[in-house]
Amino acid sequence: MESPTSEPSAQDAAAEAVVLRLGDRPRLMVVDDQLSNLQLLADIFKHDYEVCLCESGPEAFAACQERAPDLILLDVMMPDMSGYAVCQRLKSDPQTRHIPVIFITAARQDAADEALALDLGAVDFILKPFHVRVVRARVRAHLTLKYQADALRKLALVDGLTGVANRHQFDVVLDAEWRRSIRSGQALSLILIDVDFFKEYNDRHGHPAGDACLTAIASVLKRVVTRSHDLVARYGGEEFVCVLPDTTLEGAVAKGVEMEKAVRALDVVHGKSEVCGVVTISLGVASSHPLQGDLPAGLVTSADGELYLAKRLGRGRVQAQEAPRSLNAVHVA
Repeated sequence: MESPTSEPSAQDAAAEAVVLRLGDRPRLMVVDDQLSNLQLLADIFKHDYEVCLCESGPEAFAACQERAPDLILLDVMMPDMSGYAVCQRLKSDPQTRHIPVIFITAARQDAADEALALDLGAVDFILKPFHVRVVRARVRAHLTLKYQADALRKLALVDGLTGVANRHQFDVVLDAEWRRSIRSGQALSLILIDVDFFKEYNDRHGHPAGDACLTAIASVLKRVVTRSHDLVARYGGEEFVCVLPDTTLEGAVAKGVEMEKAVRALDVVHGKSEVCGVVTISLGVASSHPLQGDLPAGLVTSADGELYLAKRLGRGRVQAQEAPRSLNAVHVA
């Protein structure tokens, strides 16, 4: 096996640069119960990747929950939980199933072992001793494939008109954040948004103008939501939705008020609105501290109820409720 301090060739360095342009400083996780193996692989990759070292499967799962890596190098033979079991669990979780896993092992393996690894969802199988350049090349190749697959998945999760997330992506993110909120005990908030008198807007100004209006509103909503883990999505028709993890009802209401003001500030003329002479939105806000067994549909239902109330009270406003256990409504004009 080559020394881990071997200098990469110019070709290797150029190829690494391509990967780094595709994804700034990829995160590589190494899972091995032997400290010497962890250090060896860390030395190989530390200059080009952010390397996360884990000594067991449970430690790797916890690290994935905190921040998912772009690729995992996984030892097969570990005392408490084998690499096969770790891989199987990773591939069964929607949050980690798309992370490529490369098995690395010093144990004597036959074709059946390699076939099992691939059947479990691993993308490659490397035997020790290995050549440093070969391992680097395989990691680089699988990272490139991952970025390409991620780009295709992203296209499938984006609303074609407005450029924000589509309904499917909203469903996936809400489910993931709901489960994360149960684990962390932090509040999860949701804002449902409806464009006021949008049918009348289309009737008066035409459908091309309506499309441009929705696109402008989506852009404003996305600009207001500044945290990387928040999500703005098109819920359907003229409705949008915003997922706000680790956000209390008070914080979500403040964000809703900011959204309402920002859309008014677009100053898009609406000749048939009963609110005012420009396009406005109504917002329903709900927040919850979910417990095991609770379903995210309850949070959506609560936000939808508040949106209905906001529209009944005159539109162009925010209506909020702690959900699903507290029924105390908070009105913000």
